[in-house]
Amino acid sequence: MAKVDKVILEIKKILKKNQRGLTIQELSEKTKVSRITTSMALMNLIGQGLLDVREIGNCKLHYLKKRVKNK
Repeated sequence: MAKVDKVILEIKKILKKNQRGLTIQELSEKTKVSRITTSMALMNLIGQGLLDVREIGNCKLHYLKKRVKNK
């Protein structure tokens, strides 16, 4: 498993616990990897449609999308 794949799994776990959203800096500190690696993992998750990004001022908060169940 590549390093980015491991980081993706860690980020998913972290964001499940922090539903208010976290910045790239906060996520990189929690995963103990560089901001570049964290950014690559986040772009992967965004591409998969699993993350939402909310901009507040000059900060971007990343959080998991809520799953909508179809009836």
